[in-house]
Amino acid sequence: MLELRSINSYYGNIQALHEISLKVEEGEIITLIGANGAGKSTTLMSISGIVPPRTGKILFRGKPIQQMSPDKIVALGICQVPEGRHIFPELTVAENLDMGAFLRRDTRQIKQDLEYIYDMFPILADRRNQPGGNLSGGEQQMLAISRALMAKPQLLLLDEPSMGLAPLVTRQIFGIIKKINKEQNTTIFLVEQNANLALKTADRGYVLETGKITLHGPAEELLNNKDIQKAYLGI
Repeated sequence: MLELRSINSYYGNIQALHEISLKVEEGEIITLIGANGAGKSTTLMSISGIVPPRTGKILFRGKPIQQMSPDKIVALGICQVPEGRHIFPELTVAENLDMGAFLRRDTRQIKQDLEYIYDMFPILADRRNQPGGNLSGGEQQMLAISRALMAKPQLLLLDEPSMGLAPLVTRQIFGIIKKINKEQNTTIFLVEQNANLALKTADRGYVLETGKITLHGPAEELLNNKDIQKAYLGI
């Protein structure tokens, strides 16, 4: 579904990604783990067109997208939930969800998708007329994920969904990620600092260190890797 070929991305003259190559197969959950500053968020932002790569190719269903604008990439079916959620705090929950469906014209299906989201997140249904900024951190993360789902993505990019959340809420969010993957047949590319939880959720994983992929393989295999355990799992 998605392939990165030798991606090099920069912030000004500072190189953040070095020859990044990876693949995402349709229907799976893959995770990218690594320390702070390793380039995980930059990888997602390169895919979504926010930080276009200087060299290399990004192919979505075989089509190069590395020079496309973010809105065109969303229209293709790739949607990102950014680190820190970034909902519209002054808009209501319902208005935030409407913004997610901004590019769509299938009114009947939009209504059905909205009902699905309210069924999955009853708290959002209860608070649909409240400003998003009044929600708790966990509720805002639910809203951010739901807003992305309203764009009807084929590929959902999740950037640090557990950041700042209590362990109980984090487990709930990751349960929902699995549910979205299975029920909506949505492929998920997960960037997450909680390596243990990410690898237990994903099918495959990649390890990013200082902008370079150093290891990849089945998630269970990485979870049992002694070097990974020592570096990221505190074992």
